[in-house]
Amino acid sequence: QVQLVESGGGLVQPGGSLRLSCATSGNIFNSNTMAWYRQAPEKQRELVARITVIGTTRYDESVKGRFTISRDNAKNTVYLQMNSLKPEDTAVYYCNTQPTILPWGQGTQVTVSS
Repeated sequence: QVQLVESGGGLVQPGGSLRLSCATSGNIFNSNTMAWYRQAPEKQRELVARITVIGTTRYDESVKGRFTISRDNAKNTVYLQMNSLKPEDTAVYYCNTQPTILPWGQGTQVTVSS
C-alpha cells in the first residue's frame, strides 16, 4: 500500500520558519500533481499549495509570498518551505496528490505561538 510520510513540523514563534517534507512511492509521485493541505482545530482541511509534475505552482492567498512548495523527483519528495509564520498557520499539515487519490498520512503538527 502506498504511504505518505510527512515530517518537519514543530513549535515555532511568529515570524519563524519551518520546512516540511513528504515522501511517497515513485510511481505515484512522478505522475501526479502533489499538494500540501492543512487542517486547523475544528476546521475543514484546506488546500495550501500544489505543484505539478513539471513544477508549476499555485498557492492559497493566505500563504502566497510566505510559503514555497517544491519537489525533488529523484527523491520522490515534496517540500513546503514556510516563512514568516503566523499563529493562524497553526494546523496539522498533510501532503497528498491533487486531486487526492491516496489514503491520508499522519500529518505533521505545526504550532506557531510565542
